[in-house]
Amino acid sequence: MKIQWSAESVEKLREKFGQDIRGFRLVYDTEGCGCAVNGVPALWASDGPGPDDVAADSEPLTLWHDPKHEVFFDEVLRVAFLPDRQSFRLSSDSQTYTTRLVLEDHRR
Repeated sequence: MKIQWSAESVEKLREKFGQDIRGFRLVYDTEGCGCAVNGVPALWASDGPGPDDVAADSEPLTLWHDPKHEVFFDEVLRVAFLPDRQSFRLSSDSQTYTTRLVLEDHRR
């Protein structure tokens, strides 16, 4: 998996989570969504990867993800900040996953 970050998304994420943010986890969050195939993409600020996570090809921010969630995403993803909505978009060449990417702080 490869993640491409817009310059503005990196700036806004560092404003929100601090300049020293270690990395993020891209998750397919199914909590409260019914069955496991119904979920919401989310970006969690994290101190490190989860137990089964792998690193994505991602610069300048580090991103980990569970390989079991790859089925829900295209190989190349983009994260962009939408100033008019004050939100983040997760998209690929073939689709927009969300224009209101969920951001959560899961650091200790």
